[in-house]
Amino acid sequence: MSKNAISNSVIRRLPRYYRFLGELEKKGYVRISSRELAEKMGLTASQIRQDFNCFGGFGQQGYGYNVKGLKGEIGQILGLDKKNPMILLGAGNLGRALAAHIDFENKGFELIGIFDADKSVVGREFRGLKVMDITEIEGFCREKKPIAAILCIPQEVTEQMADTLEALGVKAFWNFTHFDLRANHKDVAVENVHLGDSLTTLSYCLNTIDKNDK
Repeated sequence: MSKNAISNSVIRRLPRYYRFLGELEKKGYVRISSRELAEKMGLTASQIRQDFNCFGGFGQQGYGYNVKGLKGEIGQILGLDKKNPMILLGAGNLGRALAAHIDFENKGFELIGIFDADKSVVGREFRGLKVMDITEIEGFCREKKPIAAILCIPQEVTEQMADTLEALGVKAFWNFTHFDLRANHKDVAVENVHLGDSLTTLSYCLNTIDKNDK
């Protein structure tokens, strides 16, 4: 099955599989059946087998899945064995938190540059990288050739900056702004992250529980 034929819902379950298998490996699991994995993840065994069959299937009849081997296979599918060069735009509170706490190296990326327009932030060091002035970004991209960017910048400059970065060879955006890049940037990979939406969804779920309890 081609990558284009794999549904978005399957792709979004892959990191969860990888995380669960990592936890099982730490607990000493050597192998696990689709039924056991399904019980732990709140899925069905059929769903897990269908998901894995999208990539050729990894289990053995009567044995199940080798935990370490399956984790490695999914890691390769996700590209976690790569170190794609990535830059961060915006060294405010959110940008600094991402730089400090995200394990880029085990997520398929390497953070190589941080940029900001605020002169009071430029020159400060985070994660061993000095924040550079945003005006330096074109020269940096031409020399270092990052292919991914994290956007923690004001909404009003997002589209223009994304256009500039795409022209400089950036092929993927992890977008934390309120501007939805996916609509206008169809030839790059975009992950729009709306933290407020997630919190609003939690509010809905809580509201539903409250109503059911009455």
